[in-house]
Amino acid sequence: MNIALIGLGNMGLPMAANLLKAGHTVAGYDLAAANLAAHTAQGGRAASSVADAVAGADMVLTMLPAGKHVSAVYADILAAVTTRPLLVDSSTIDVATARDVAAKAAAAGMEMLDAPVSGGVGGAVAGTLTFMCGGTDAGFAAAQPVLQAMGRNIIHAGAAGAGQAAKACNNMMLAISMIGVAEGFVLGEKLGLDRQKLFDITSTATGQSWALTAYCPAPGPVPAAPSNRDYAPGFAAALMLKDLGLAQQAAQQAGAATPMGEHALRIYQALNDAGEGGQDFSVVFRYLAAMQRAEA
Repeated sequence: MNIALIGLGNMGLPMAANLLKAGHTVAGYDLAAANLAAHTAQGGRAASSVADAVAGADMVLTMLPAGKHVSAVYADILAAVTTRPLLVDSSTIDVATARDVAAKAAAAGMEMLDAPVSGGVGGAVAGTLTFMCGGTDAGFAAAQPVLQAMGRNIIHAGAAGAGQAAKACNNMMLAISMIGVAEGFVLGEKLGLDRQKLFDITSTATGQSWALTAYCPAPGPVPAAPSNRDYAPGFAAALMLKDLGLAQQAAQQAGAATPMGEHALRIYQALNDAGEGGQDFSVVFRYLAAMQRAEA
């Protein structure tokens, strides 16, 4: 397929690489010249504008920072296209904006999916992302073969906005569990437990979770985890803060009680305010350990 990919950042660039490896033609557009150059170097075409990227495209894929960017870019896309490409937005944004943009696409006669991802930069590079898709059955069926070039799990969550709703729930759950694991290791060290022994026990007991076994926030037990690379992301704490904000926005709009999600938001806000926003979100262990030392 001829694919336009708008947003060639940390996620979009390796996603484009996997589309190219699968045999697709990819016209990429990004505001950063370095990202365009990197896309060209991996075999893609650097577009000069959104309109240039989407010209003749069978599918348009976007990976953008926030809802306001998605709204603006899709206004440009809908004004520029002369055919009816399939539209897929893999940004992580609020549910209301996702539904609004999808409605405008439908009014223009185009299928659109909100398809945020889980798996981070590592998953984007490896082509093992999880795509959570909101849209019609027909739109999902059309997009699925292409998304399989970039992901391992492609799931139709429901109608427009359902993908973003699933992403908000997933990342709120992840943040809460990461904080719980971090607190457990902080407490364990305070009680004199060996870090590896605590991991060996909890990873095979009822305290087991992905945040523990695959991404342990305490340095040592999981060699591949960011905690053993001085918390280099990974998935940055600033992005987790953004996603927790989206989850709380959705919870307020839906009238859902999420007290732990609200508390996780406060912790990640404080962590970001302390200058740790650029580190992996598992840096919450280091933050809590430092808080303990300060209170001692």
